[in-house]
Amino acid sequence: MVSLIFQDLVVGDSARIIGFDNAGRAYRKRLLAMGLTPGTEFKVSRFAPMGDPVQIKLRGFSLSLRKDEARVLLLESVTHD
Repeated sequence: MVSLIFQDLVVGDSARIIGFDNAGRAYRKRLLAMGLTPGTEFKVSRFAPMGDPVQIKLRGFSLSLRKDEARVLLLESVTHD
């Protein structure tokens, strides 16, 4: 598994949340409430025309996130065979 940052993801990529950046303490509680907990896998569905926000699919629903909120997520790449 490869560590990556949210901005490197493209449509169709899958990733797993492994934690939160310490700089993102203000968003951590909000992200946890939205279901973005460590161990959760998601797939990038689409980007808005100007690139922000981004839509991801996780746990059977779609979620839109601003890139500045998603930047605090620590991720690892997931490949499905």
